[in-house]
Amino acid sequence: MTPRPESSGSRPKGTAGEKIPEQPTAAQQKSAAKKTAVPKQAAAKKAAPAKATAKKAAAGKTTVGKTVAKKAATKKAAAKNTAVEQPAAGTATAKKAAAKKTAVKKTAAKKATTVKATAAKTTAVKAAAAKSTAADTVAGKAATAKSPAAKTTAKKAPAKKATTTKSTTAKAPAKKAAAKKATPAKSTVAGTPARTATAGKAPAGKAVAKKSAVKKAPARKTSAPKAPAGKAASAQVVPPETEVAVSPAVDAVDRERLLAGTHHAPHSVLGAHPVPGGIAFRAFRPYALSVTVVSGELRAELHDDGEGFFSGLLPLREVPAYRLVVEYEGTVLETEDAYRFLPTLGDLDLHLIGEGRHEELWTALGAHPMTHEGVTGTRFAVWAPNARGVRVTGTFNFWDGTGHIMRSLGSSGVWELFLPDVGEGELYKFEITRPDGSKTLRADPLARRTEVPPATSSVITSSEYEWGDAEWLVRRAEVPAHEAPFSVYEIHLPSWRPGLTYRQLAEQLPGYVKNLGFTHVELMPVAEHPFGGSWGYQVTGFYAPTARLGTPDDFRYLVDALHQAGIGVLMDWVPAHFPRDDWALAEFDGKPLYEHEDPLRAAHPDWGTLEFDFGRNEVRNFLVANAAYWCEEFHIDGLRVDAVASMLYLDYSREPGQWTPNEHGGRENLDAVAFLQEMNATVYRRVPGVVTIAEESTAWDGVTRATHHKGPSGFGGLGFGLKWNMGWMHDSLQYMSHEPVHRKYHHGEMTFSMVYAYSENYVLPISHDEVVHGKRSLVSKMPGDWWQQRAGVRSYLGFMWAHPGKQLLFMGQEFAQGAEWSEAHGPDWWLLDPGYGAEADHRGVRDLVRDLNTVYRATPALWRLDTDPAGFEWIVGDAADDNVLAFLRLDPEGVPVLAVSNFAPVTRQDYRLGVPDDVPAWHEALNTDAARYGGSDVTNPDPVKPEPQSWHGRPASIRLTLPPLATVWLRPA
Repeated sequence: MTPRPESSGSRPKGTAGEKIPEQPTAAQQKSAAKKTAVPKQAAAKKAAPAKATAKKAAAGKTTVGKTVAKKAATKKAAAKNTAVEQPAAGTATAKKAAAKKTAVKKTAAKKATTVKATAAKTTAVKAAAAKSTAADTVAGKAATAKSPAAKTTAKKAPAKKATTTKSTTAKAPAKKAAAKKATPAKSTVAGTPARTATAGKAPAGKAVAKKSAVKKAPARKTSAPKAPAGKAASAQVVPPETEVAVSPAVDAVDRERLLAGTHHAPHSVLGAHPVPGGIAFRAFRPYALSVTVVSGELRAELHDDGEGFFSGLLPLREVPAYRLVVEYEGTVLETEDAYRFLPTLGDLDLHLIGEGRHEELWTALGAHPMTHEGVTGTRFAVWAPNARGVRVTGTFNFWDGTGHIMRSLGSSGVWELFLPDVGEGELYKFEITRPDGSKTLRADPLARRTEVPPATSSVITSSEYEWGDAEWLVRRAEVPAHEAPFSVYEIHLPSWRPGLTYRQLAEQLPGYVKNLGFTHVELMPVAEHPFGGSWGYQVTGFYAPTARLGTPDDFRYLVDALHQAGIGVLMDWVPAHFPRDDWALAEFDGKPLYEHEDPLRAAHPDWGTLEFDFGRNEVRNFLVANAAYWCEEFHIDGLRVDAVASMLYLDYSREPGQWTPNEHGGRENLDAVAFLQEMNATVYRRVPGVVTIAEESTAWDGVTRATHHKGPSGFGGLGFGLKWNMGWMHDSLQYMSHEPVHRKYHHGEMTFSMVYAYSENYVLPISHDEVVHGKRSLVSKMPGDWWQQRAGVRSYLGFMWAHPGKQLLFMGQEFAQGAEWSEAHGPDWWLLDPGYGAEADHRGVRDLVRDLNTVYRATPALWRLDTDPAGFEWIVGDAADDNVLAFLRLDPEGVPVLAVSNFAPVTRQDYRLGVPDDVPAWHEALNTDAARYGGSDVTNPDPVKPEPQSWHGRPASIRLTLPPLATVWLRPA
């Protein structure tokens, strides 16, 4: 660093022939701290003056005359170098030259650049008690000077690519002293070593400094007394041999780019770097009053270069371990230098990101508290390939990222910065300079925690949660989902019990779901979203559980509690699109990045959102890794993928002229197909026991077929485990909405599903989409009076649970809530209040749902062969006039369950049905008209025996009493 000259006094001027005293006295040692004198060499034991040949200065190829140097060990004296300026018609100061010019300008003889002596204010050398401090006070950017050397004069030497603009003092270190275990104790450096230039003639064509004799400074390094045991040695303050030094200040170009936040490699400028003349220290600390480098006992204040830049050149051989002491108005902060660290991401990470194959992307990008090179802090990394520069800003820098410029890691498009002393709980965003020079403040796309909306900042976090669901994870992988009981309760967490946090929900939700007998819950999107009215389907924080209900670890606690109660956890996942919020993903770095560059492909016509560019490696990686992230980090048991149809078709909701065909001239989005195949293959490979479920509303071939099995269309399967049967849902609800007298004309709406029932692995969904936006709740869809409406719901649920496929029921429908669902207030729990007059009606429907699940789970015929035609047989599917449907469900051993539904509001006595002749008797396993469910209690209490009368193509038949608007299940007695 360049020391500031003292306002009073000046250094003594040396002469060419001045001799070095050979044996300093105590008085001389004491006076050395107050005035600049020619350093003396002390012998370790006895003074023995001797002449020695000094080493040649390598940096400047300067030939220097003999110097008196001898191996010596001093006990209480440290040698002191003083750069003495050559007088030239008074005191002369060299002007600064341009950084790239090699010619040395002549200087006007005016002010003399003085160098502070030891214990000076700005670049003070701290002297140890009873010891004189070894301080190399050399004038930064000083005029070429002569320093005294014993009986020597500076020889002429050629200037090596003379780059100095000011002639500087040449120094040559003496040979190391031979004192055993000698370490410079409490060595404090004050000032920046000046550039070294040689005087004399230079070869033609090379610019040289102004002709002047250069005198060699006395030997810099002398033996220090042995350090006390256990005392840490300071940084070794030994300058390089005589060489051309450089200015430590940040040059104009780098300075401008750093100030603008557009420097792609700030670590190459800031921090500590070996340069000719020593180690250059540069810091960029806006608003700081001073910056001091501290390394062991070395303490050196950097020169204030203005605009927050500080620099200094210390005479060190190598970069030491150091810290910075930064003084602001009213406070002093000691910290690590963020620009001294190597990158925290390796070549493998960057390669995988570029290839779109980093399956644990969340471990590479985002904000991660960590220990790096022995220092605790947080690593920030973000993908922004179009950015001119990226800075990280947050509460830790008062939302001013000027001094925290991130570096670009090669061609990966990834920007990275490790910030020491920054930890969990801090808020942050990325300040991105767009290609046009404008700036935008963005939340972290891979933030694992966020502020509570409507606030939008990302939050630094790490998980300390200890899971207790190991047994569940092992058990879930034993049987595939399509061959196991699978009954799902769909809920919207923020409104299920409004006001409850994740941990409070963990106290209530598992018990409620377990009591009703559901095997799984399906959570509407949990990922962070700014607008609550979107129900979570417009995601901005794909890697963060919504902060509305608590922290990520709180959400883990809820999942763990559900698992320990034997309940699987499915989650809605939305990779189809994202909102246009200007602080999130839209044109993230100033250009289309996560969205497609073609505006027609990017804009989603239905929701005003943007579709992902599934063909871009990094975007596909972002989504594939996100799917694995939820399953691995939060133990999610399955993902229900939203809006798959909108991803698969280029012309989805688009008119002719608003879309471009694929390379084959078709309307299939080949990029989306490849993405979904990769996502499914990756998740199933990485997380055994999970299931992926597609909400796909078209007849796309092979949604649940393996990705390597090609179908008639030429595509491999998408690889999902299950698919929502949207056709069954639409048709069956349409049928139930008709008055019973008209249902015979729509009978096919209840039977058509069996035409394609085994084309995919289906889930039968009565989801949130069917009970909002004027569609009415499930019970309100039923015609008739209140009794008929409840009876219609009960018969429908009985038919649904018996039909091939898995079941899903949205919250509130389990107790026949009459109102549509609202995310503002959730289910109408007051309907179950014992004080409410119709409480028994609602409780009866809920009791039925409980019994449906209980019998269902205990009856393999209802789920074991859901995807195998061998598990289903029609008894009668064409009794349209009677509004009756009857079929058998079979398990792998052939054990049957007979399901009969009567969708007419009349009781049918002695209704004959054909049955297998190998079942001696049947008994009711469940009757939705039972009194405890709120029905008319028309039942078949006794076992029903077959008669040898063939019926419906069967060798035997039975006669049943069919209750009105009811479904009856019978099992072999």
